[in-house]
Amino acid sequence: MQKHDKNHDGNDGYREGSISLGGAVAMGTGVMIGAGIFALTGQIAQLAGPLFPLAFIAGAIVTSFSAYSYIKMSNAWPSAGGIAMILQKCYGSGAVAAGAALLMALSMVIAESLVARTFATYVLRPLDITGGPLVPVLAVAVIVFAFLVNIAGNRSVGLFSLVMAAIKIGGIALFGIAALWSSGFQFAAASETAETFGVTGFIASVALAILAFKGFTTITNSGGEITDPHRNVGRTIMLSIAICVVVYLLVAFCVGASLTIDEIIAARDYSLAQAAEPALGQVGFYLTVVLAAVATASGVLASVFAVSRMLTMLTEMKMIPHSHFGMSGAVQRHMLVYTVVIASTLAVLFDLGRIA
Repeated sequence: MQKHDKNHDGNDGYREGSISLGGAVAMGTGVMIGAGIFALTGQIAQLAGPLFPLAFIAGAIVTSFSAYSYIKMSNAWPSAGGIAMILQKCYGSGAVAAGAALLMALSMVIAESLVARTFATYVLRPLDITGGPLVPVLAVAVIVFAFLVNIAGNRSVGLFSLVMAAIKIGGIALFGIAALWSSGFQFAAASETAETFGVTGFIASVALAILAFKGFTTITNSGGEITDPHRNVGRTIMLSIAICVVVYLLVAFCVGASLTIDEIIAARDYSLAQAAEPALGQVGFYLTVVLAAVATASGVLASVFAVSRMLTMLTEMKMIPHSHFGMSGAVQRHMLVYTVVIASTLAVLFDLGRIA
């Protein structure tokens, strides 16, 4: 597997050692800290009540068991195949591994179209536009942006991911500090008792919280392109999950410090901005839009990178068929085109609810 990656450095767009540890972590958090965190807080609070910050901790613990398997496999066989490589090692190059890997890739492409539509809806919120042709136009635009950055090379992907991660995490930190400061560092969400929500609700909230960490699986698709991959793939996964735990807890505590559970549920997508409103006012609304736009754009960028790598490896492993359709260039370039075309088509033909 590793031999394949090295032999195709000059043809398939792979560059051994071209992604730094920081760039890989930025891509990992780019997928994980998506716009979903803005809405996910309300969903989890509705199920878990005042214990909703603990749901993120429990979700991280559950995720760590799966992450351990990914780390051990990736340290032994760093590959752009990601989950496809793991399945191939476990089940061989047969229908089981190929089918499961292909379903994984398709689910990621569908998620790209979902995140792209979310980008469009957030960007259009200040203009009071909730539908119409501008939504699919902007959705396709952000997918094309991700395609162009990926075409530019790994260093461009890493640089854009680092910049977006800094903006996103810095903005969330600003929200958190403002909300905590304005609340006097008191936890308003504790005004309701946990018994009202029950154990079943908390367990369901943990299941949702796990989704907030699921993106770590795409890190394995960086494979041998990360510097010192036998060590840094695992480190990237651990650092990305740790950063996400800190960010999610900051979001949970700053929202819970200013709003009651009912207010968090009512605010939904803008619960973070609502919590910071006493300190930031209307600026909080616009900052939420900017953060959500950056979060979704970085998510699409990292996902396009991961899917194209995974599909390329599946093709080279003879696990899925491939046609050039008259295009010149390497297989990895073709997979980039296929990925963005399918994601763009879904984003144009279906709305958020139907995609989900």
